Amino acid sequence: MSSEKRFSGQVAVVTGASGGIGSATAHRFAEDGANLVLVDLDGTSLEEVAARVERAGANVMMIAADVSKSDEVERYVSQGMDKFGRIDSFFNNAGILGPWNNLFEYQEEDFDRVLSVNVKGVWLGMKFVAQAMMQSGTGAIVNTASVAGLSGTPPVFAYGASKHAVVGMTKSAAMSLGPHDIRVNAVCPAVIDTPMGEAVLRGGNPDDIEAAKDRLSEVYPLGRIGQPEDVAGLVTYLCSDDAGFVTGGIYPVDGGSRAR
Repeated sequence: MSSEKRFSGQVAVVTGASGGIGSATAHRFAEDGANLVLVDLDGTSLEEVAARVERAGANVMMIAADVSKSDEVERYVSQGMDKFGRIDSFFNNAGILGPWNNLFEYQEEDFDRVLSVNVKGVWLGMKFVAQAMMQSGTGAIVNTASVAGLSGTPPVFAYGASKHAVVGMTKSAAMSLGPHDIRVNAVCPAVIDTPMGEAVLRGGNPDDIEAAKDRLSEVYPLGRIGQPEDVAGLVTYLCSDDAGFVTGGIYPVDGGSRAR
């Protein structure tokens, strides 16, 4: 039986790599043999993630970039290609929650910022990474959407709008890139036990974050709040050859909450 790892000799790009889900997924890619290009707005925040990934055996490149700026997206793609010569997997994960405001209270500048990062950033990532993937004739892209992209979310109005857009872009990109043997899927996490997840819980003004997590766990049939590793496992599966006939899919990671 071969001991070769799933992503041996391959290269994965992860944006939002210093966040809970991004860092867990980068580590999972590294454990499975991939080399990594780690991207985040603050380059210094990547150092701890890079050290963990290197301990798992990966070669790592850290790049500070604003995913909402086309020249910076083009730069992280070109620098990754210059170093490794290829991009096989892309976890298009960078995103922000934005203010906890409804339709009437949302400010225009806040709305523009959320959509710039969460929609434009995802589009730009796919645009430039897909062109790089075409050079090797294949690739897999996974976008981070959210359960907020599957139903209404009045308290986080712009965030919900942005994640609905990611769902739509994922489907359109899967159709456009399928003929190039590039697969595109999206994961839709519920509240995950990360700093962003805690920000969601704080937006509802809970007195006790841990108590809020316990109450939320009761909503999920699996009886617990999700962990970053729960998302990482699905992302790496979708990027692997095991998912070679899977594209255009929108996958909740929600402990079964949408089954109710």
